[in-house]
Amino acid sequence: MLYIIGLGLGDQRDITLRGLEAVKECEKIYIEAYTSLLSFGLSADGLSTLEKLYGKPLTLADRETVEEKADAVLAEAQGSNVAFLVVGDPFGATTHTDLVVRARKLGIDVKVVHNASVMNAVGVCGLQLYRYGETVSIPFFTETWRPDSFYEKIQRNRALGLHTLCLLDIRVKEPSLESLCRGKKLYEPPRYMTINTAIEQLLEVEQVCRESAYSEDTECVGFARLGSEDQMIVAGSMKQLLTLDFGEPLHCLVIVGKTHPVEDEMLEFYKLGGDGTQKKDNGIL
Repeated sequence: MLYIIGLGLGDQRDITLRGLEAVKECEKIYIEAYTSLLSFGLSADGLSTLEKLYGKPLTLADRETVEEKADAVLAEAQGSNVAFLVVGDPFGATTHTDLVVRARKLGIDVKVVHNASVMNAVGVCGLQLYRYGETVSIPFFTETWRPDSFYEKIQRNRALGLHTLCLLDIRVKEPSLESLCRGKKLYEPPRYMTINTAIEQLLEVEQVCRESAYSEDTECVGFARLGSEDQMIVAGSMKQLLTLDFGEPLHCLVIVGKTHPVEDEMLEFYKLGGDGTQKKDNGIL
């Protein structure tokens, strides 16, 4: 059996009872470490915290393990129970869907244990989930690569009055271009895109495209460490959010579409005042 188990968004306590029971039935436990991040990270101390809870050792699964060495993981699942732990919900990333497809083609039974993900947790700001359009990803720009495919999707969402969730780039165990050219992989330090960088890039693309999909005055909501005890949620214009320090990762951004009065009432809890501070407490968990 291959179990794919969502861990939720906060810390080790967010695993469900069903998920915890499944973990305890498994001989081998992998934890995926590149599409998201738990609040306490996946350092040696972080892994130790999880191992104490589960009573079993964990194997860190980076991008290479999942995308290039998945056959080895699936081979283990053909003869024993294997758990694959995912921050958030198992189907928050297409990589995990691919793992399910490959397992089922090999005749391996798969059980999925769901959990909270960024896709539904953003509802805490009051913007109704059914009023969201297509989700977009904002990648880190480089000197030679500045993609803008997300722009058209945001424009289409806003034309329909829909909100847009922007997932911000995570770069974990990425080989440097220079090392690839030399034929020997050397990895760059981990990088997590901030709301500030995302807005800078969004405004840069608007300057190039000039189709008024949004502007520095467009209302947005910035989220940091969503689902954690110290989560930060701030609503304001792009220009306002650009000046704030949202602190540690992970960050995401919502570009607000047409709002309902009930949504406006909830957003007031998170809005910035004229002095750049929030009007009310934003500590809703």
